[in-house]
Amino acid sequence: MSGQTDDHAALAFRVRGVRHSFGQTEALRGIDLDVGRGEVLAVTGPSGSGKSTLLHVMAGVFPPDEGSIEYEGADITGLDEAERSDLRLRSFGFVFQFGQLLSDLSAIDNVTIPLLLAGWRRKSALVKARDALEELDVADHRDKRPGELSGGQAQRVAVARALVTEPAALFADEPTGSLDTLAAEKTMDSLLDLVRSRGTTMVIVTHDPRIASYADREAIVRDGAVSFGGGVGNAEGVGNVG
Repeated sequence: MSGQTDDHAALAFRVRGVRHSFGQTEALRGIDLDVGRGEVLAVTGPSGSGKSTLLHVMAGVFPPDEGSIEYEGADITGLDEAERSDLRLRSFGFVFQFGQLLSDLSAIDNVTIPLLLAGWRRKSALVKARDALEELDVADHRDKRPGELSGGQAQRVAVARALVTEPAALFADEPTGSLDTLAAEKTMDSLLDLVRSRGTTMVIVTHDPRIASYADREAIVRDGAVSFGGGVGNAEGVGNVG
């Protein structure tokens, strides 16, 4: 397979022959993909192309119908739902288009949720959550509920929640899709600063070329298959398909 790497130690994700269908509709059609450790990969393509399905299969939200997915050298394809949930809790962070913050909780309480689920004591979780909000420049809004925040503020709270456990990999599905240009740029600048400083692997689904330009490399999904744009990853031979 042209352009793929045999250096598994350099990979966060290794996807081979992945297929996934919804009923009679085949969303993914035998995808091969490598994502390097610390790489920021943009997954682009038209609506209905399969890009969000690819993200969810890689993240273990649901297993592929065929093929295999390795994360950090371990095959995660055969994990059951409880094992996939544990992997997501321990190792992955998620940011979605509309943030999906809990409306009845304050910003800081929303950010503590992953920590509490991971077994942190509430007092320690609150300190960690406050620090995460500070990094995203929204600590002054920590006691506000989502409905009291602007769209950009709410999305930065969602980013803080995704990163508060310092996950090794972050999955972002249209994270700025509901924001205006200025708020989108501020959110992405903050997000990328944190991801790159920590060496976090990020897979970001977007339809916006401006957002894709933040990534090291672009994987273009059309009709359930992948092709590649330019970028750092291609020069290093990581993640191309044959």
